[in-house]
Amino acid sequence: MRCVLRGFLISLAGLLSVIAQAQDYPTRPVRMIVPFVPGGSSDFVARAIQPRMIELLGQLVIVDNRSGASGNVGVEIAARSAPDGYTIFLGNVGSTAINPSIFPGFPIRPVRDLIGLTLLVDVPGAFAVHPSVPAVTVKEFIDYAKARPGQLNYGSSGSGSAQRLAFEFFMSKAGIKLVHIPYKGGAGAATLAVLAGEVSATMLTVASFVGHVKTGRVKVLAVMSPQRSHALPQVPTMAESGFPELKLGSWQAMFVPAGTPRPIVDKLYGVMIKTLEDPETVKRLAAGGADIVTSKSPNEFAAFLKEQTEFWAKIVKSVGATAE
Repeated sequence: MRCVLRGFLISLAGLLSVIAQAQDYPTRPVRMIVPFVPGGSSDFVARAIQPRMIELLGQLVIVDNRSGASGNVGVEIAARSAPDGYTIFLGNVGSTAINPSIFPGFPIRPVRDLIGLTLLVDVPGAFAVHPSVPAVTVKEFIDYAKARPGQLNYGSSGSGSAQRLAFEFFMSKAGIKLVHIPYKGGAGAATLAVLAGEVSATMLTVASFVGHVKTGRVKVLAVMSPQRSHALPQVPTMAESGFPELKLGSWQAMFVPAGTPRPIVDKLYGVMIKTLEDPETVKRLAAGGADIVTSKSPNEFAAFLKEQTEFWAKIVKSVGATAE
């Protein structure tokens, strides 16, 4: 009986200690790992939410871009960090839901090694081309590509990225073939490639291109969402362009390492929800074409991540995509 009581008291003391730590948390800067280089949609979202998070936490939130291996470098750093709330991870559909199927030997599994706090935003996809491509519609692009078999190329944010899978699907439906050029570092590098004319076309996100459309450095032929984007209202959807089944979005979400105490998880979840209710944050995200989409709880998001991981595993298998 004494042993049982002693064990209970030890457990109670540990619980009280965790609660006390959560009440004081945070007492130093928080690192937000972004698994891609600056310039892409993930980096855009991180910097859009950063100011309000700093206000709510009362500490600096430092954006730490750790790119490489289609996001796997950042995922592993986050998963292996101390589970104390001082490392958070901004993951997206590619780095957390698609990569497990593209890289079956990778030791980290987000559904197991990370705790998802909530969805943050969904950034609709965009079909963009370099200004040197004379097409101004999807149909004109298809005709242009058919007249130049094997002469055009397209860029993506990685061999197993959602963008690559979407473009492969598009080519199979349109009856065209372009050479695939994967870029390291996520959407930022692939965006620069189409702006520089290294590739003729790409399918990335509205957030990656909205500023460049206004300066004429890129042309967006269609957005890949059910409705037109409020950031580019003049651009038709892929459904309007004859491809109703082709939808693409890059959802972004916040995670912490597995083992992070529940009181800290709950506190960070509350901070994220309040951040995304802030009018200035909403304004910044909307300007980049990001739609706010939050989860009702961390448990709801965990179920969503599991569902997404299983969904993309089927797509990867059907397309036959592998890490090149």
